[in-house]
Amino acid sequence: MLIELKTRPLNAKDVGQMDFYVRLFNEKHAGPDNNPTIGLILCSSSDRTVAKYSALADGKGLFASSYVTCLPTEEELTDALEPTRRAIAEARAEREE
Repeated sequence: MLIELKTRPLNAKDVGQMDFYVRLFNEKHAGPDNNPTIGLILCSSSDRTVAKYSALADGKGLFASSYVTCLPTEEELTDALEPTRRAIAEARAEREE
């Protein structure tokens, strides 16, 4: 997965640039057994038309999404990660049995 963070609204040039990055990565680094490379553009605001275009360009692999400009608190992050931490601990315990 290739991720690009934009601090300004998304535009068609950004989509083309990410498409280039995905194709270049596939050419230089992806192996035949790899899943398709995904390009994700996070931007401060997105034009729905451009975002839709990015998801449909070449039929796969490019997505655009807006992000919130404030970060969660440490407690909110801890709470959000707790179910994953618990699931990993349970899976390890099952393997050890």
